[in-house]
Amino acid sequence: MHTGDRRSGAQQARRELLALLLGSLAFVVVLTIALVDSPAPKAIGYYDVSHLLILAIFLGLLGGSIALVVYITTRARRVIQEARQETATLRQSFLSAEAIFRAEPQVLIFWEQSDGLRLVTHTLTTIEGLPQSLPALTKFGLWLDPASAEDLKDALDHLFADGRSFTLYLKLKSGSHIEADGRAAGPRAVLRLRDVVGTKRDLVRILEQHRRISSDLRANRALLNALPISIWLKGEDGRIKWVNDTYARTVEAADVAEILDSQIELLESRQRVKVERVIDRGEVFAERLHIVTGGERKAHDVYAVSVEQAQAAAAIDVADLESAQGELDRQLEAFERTLDRVATPVAIFSREQKLAFYNRAYQELWKLDPEWLNQAPSDSQLLDRLKELSLLPAVADYRNWKSKLLAVYRSVNEFEDWWQLPDGRMLHVVANQRPDGGVTYVYEDISERLALESRYNALIHVQGETLDSLKEGVAVFATDGRLKLFNNAFLAIWRISRTKMQQGPHIDEVIALTRALFSDMEIWTGIQQRITTITYERKPLSGQMMRPDGSVIDYATTPLPDGGTLVTFADVTTSRAYERALIERNEALVAADRLKSQFIGHVSYELRTPLTNIIGFSELLNNPKFGTLSGKQQEYLADIMTSSRTLLSIIDDILELATINAGALELKLTPVKIRPVIDDAVLGIKERARRQCLTLEISLSDEVDEFIADEARVRQLLFNLLSNAVGFSDDGGTVRLASWYEKNDVVFSIEDDGVGIPYDKQTQVFDRFEADSRGSHHRGAGLGLSIAKSLVDLHGGRITLQSKPDVGTKVTVRLPRRAHHDAAQTNADQDSSMV
Repeated sequence: MHTGDRRSGAQQARRELLALLLGSLAFVVVLTIALVDSPAPKAIGYYDVSHLLILAIFLGLLGGSIALVVYITTRARRVIQEARQETATLRQSFLSAEAIFRAEPQVLIFWEQSDGLRLVTHTLTTIEGLPQSLPALTKFGLWLDPASAEDLKDALDHLFADGRSFTLYLKLKSGSHIEADGRAAGPRAVLRLRDVVGTKRDLVRILEQHRRISSDLRANRALLNALPISIWLKGEDGRIKWVNDTYARTVEAADVAEILDSQIELLESRQRVKVERVIDRGEVFAERLHIVTGGERKAHDVYAVSVEQAQAAAAIDVADLESAQGELDRQLEAFERTLDRVATPVAIFSREQKLAFYNRAYQELWKLDPEWLNQAPSDSQLLDRLKELSLLPAVADYRNWKSKLLAVYRSVNEFEDWWQLPDGRMLHVVANQRPDGGVTYVYEDISERLALESRYNALIHVQGETLDSLKEGVAVFATDGRLKLFNNAFLAIWRISRTKMQQGPHIDEVIALTRALFSDMEIWTGIQQRITTITYERKPLSGQMMRPDGSVIDYATTPLPDGGTLVTFADVTTSRAYERALIERNEALVAADRLKSQFIGHVSYELRTPLTNIIGFSELLNNPKFGTLSGKQQEYLADIMTSSRTLLSIIDDILELATINAGALELKLTPVKIRPVIDDAVLGIKERARRQCLTLEISLSDEVDEFIADEARVRQLLFNLLSNAVGFSDDGGTVRLASWYEKNDVVFSIEDDGVGIPYDKQTQVFDRFEADSRGSHHRGAGLGLSIAKSLVDLHGGRITLQSKPDVGTKVTVRLPRRAHHDAAQTNADQDSSMV
């Protein structure tokens, strides 16, 4: 019999015995009451039959009760004896069970509806972080890992609600692990916590790793689904096993299930074959492919890799990146082209300190080999090369200097330095770190700027000294009308103290200070308006001030490029007196020159008639019809004829010059053939050249044909020049005449190898009456070249002379191919006015 059943049987026997005794006692009480309430017998011997019957029953019942009591008591004693034995057995079993419980390190918690929560045993003391008390143990969130606490709470809820048993491996906050085993026994629940050892510990580690891997997998898949990249996985059979949401949107599928069921591929068949071929070789596929998405072919960077007979792939939409990259490449090319045209040397180094870009100015600055620069040397190597070529500034500790320079790669601060190169140049070097970690060097050659600054400072100093040494008063006013600069002459002319002027007074204040010497406000107002008025077209102003003290002041305003105004004052009192005297003298000289020209012209006309008669009579005397002359007479007559013709030529030249000076000579412009006019001019000097045994060399360019000019004057011009060349040539010499076209001019060149012209006389050869034979055969009044120059000027041309003593003379004439008569006449008028 079960211990519990025995205990309940003994208790039942006690209850039955107690009920029987109570029943017998009640019966006796009832019977006694009945006897008492009945009529008393008349005599003791006389009893009623009913009374006897009751008494008999009472006695029978009393005896049966006694017997029953005895039986029940005997039985109860036996049951109690058995209960005591069973209790001892149970106590022994309990002690054994408790010993067994305590023998194993564990925590045993017991739940029962009637008793509630009870801690049966707690021998698990080796686990760090495991509470010892029951209240602390039930607060799972305080000592368990959050995930383990949540798992234990869920398992206990199911245990209490459904009686579902569980076995969990829990992780404590301390990092230890325990095994939690939950069981239901009727309305009771038992939770057992034990340490994990051996294979269980390995299992816990595996489960923890599995939980971590599962968590990572879920996180990775969530991340992959969130990425805007199409990602898919294929199994060993080549079928799609998993895709992310972006893949589904790219192939325009309803959901992932549709893709897995229909095996919707993103890549085209030939693209898949290409990917498989690369993966079969054990390589990673990485290539840019163009994939049709949304009805449009777009560029994607596709990556595929083989993982344990499976395949993982991703396609990144780089259409925008490709477009941006193309735009960036174009901008970089434009940027590099721009930098290549910039005069400032620029060099860009990558984050690996390799030369990534340099412009032409950089290569020209250091004179380095472009092929070597294109090999992308490092910054350190480049500095070493410059050091070897002695192009870097001289420093005491080159290694320390270089390390400080290369420190810009590790600093966000700008590097700035000035390098004095061995060749004397000064470089301003600026280095800035780029966003990609590289460095940009900018080299500015400030040698010229420093030189300019030095020259500018020297110029300012010289300018100040110069202004102070000028006799002309100078004042410079700024755009606001205030005095910026003045010299000593300005102070002296207007008798103003330097202290007041150094304060930079306004033009109104300056005028107020000068009105004591000159009070004409009309002139001062004009000067003030030129200084203070802001207009797009500022015009200069000039005039003269007649001061009451008798002095004469010339003034002038000049607008400056910076918006200021320069005002100058010159005391011309003395020069005005000299000017009046010079004007009067010049007028007298002009009148005298006019009288001289009139006298020469008059005399020439008066001499021409008798001279013509003399020449005529000489020719008659030389005629044999009028008689034969002796040899001496013929010699005298030849001299008379020669001298007469020479004098007539001089008179003709004088008259012609007088005509030119008077402006009465008009050119008859017609097409002139160049070769015939040269032949005519040569014919006039051919006899003289023959007598001197001269060689005439005539050279004409093939294109020379004709030009517009006065043929007679051109012939006279060439004759005068040739005659002059022949006259100054030595016997047996050479005279050269050449002609060619040069732009819009026809050029004549007459050159001889005669005695030449002294350098101090070359500027006077075209003046009138400048005659110097210099030991040659030439005789004359010195009018040939003067007339030649006048004829050239009349045609609007130019005449130049080059000569070396004892070497020869070359005269070059340039006449316009289409003569401008008005311009030529103007030049002639100017020449005549200068006489």
